[in-house]
Amino acid sequence: MAYITNAEVKYYLGITGHADDDLLDDLIDKAQSFIESYTQRLFSASADSTRYYTVGEDTEGKTLYLDTEICSITTVTTDADGTSPTVLTEGTDFYGWPRNADCYIELRLFSSSSYTWTYTTAPENGVSVVGKFAYSTTPPEDILQACTRLAGYYYRQKDSQVFDVTAIPDAGVITIPKGLPADVKEIIRTYRRRVF
Repeated sequence: MAYITNAEVKYYLGITGHADDDLLDDLIDKAQSFIESYTQRLFSASADSTRYYTVGEDTEGKTLYLDTEICSITTVTTDADGTSPTVLTEGTDFYGWPRNADCYIELRLFSSSSYTWTYTTAPENGVSVVGKFAYSTTPPEDILQACTRLAGYYYRQKDSQVFDVTAIPDAGVITIPKGLPADVKEIIRTYRRRVF
């Protein structure tokens, strides 16, 4: 799902026609892809998906290490490959970590819980988690701004040299690309996730 619309970028750029709609759609995709790649995060999830975790590799004691962030949990099942899987209850059997955060990178069984991360025959399918795997269900406002600004920057870059720094050492003109706008860099830098 695109974070921003074609109409929002056109408004930002002051464009009223439809001649460049396809190009703008492509640039929106590229801007969003760059932001996600740089930050190592998805900023939107509109639907649930299911992921499976391997007992003994993705688990350690009472902790389940997720391979990406989750912002909304629907169900967590241990012994998911068995004939009688156990559906765990958030807040009673397990909690997300870090506590009080908008998204989690770990699920931890309460120390008082009698449950364990287990499997019957296939440890690779021992634990299933259903939910929205993203930083949030809708992107933060500053990420929307960064995406709009970056798509606009890409669009303007096609027609202009104003984005380059020009030096004139002894009349031999040298043009050096500036790269991303500084405000976009600053916004996305604060969201960059450390991946171990």
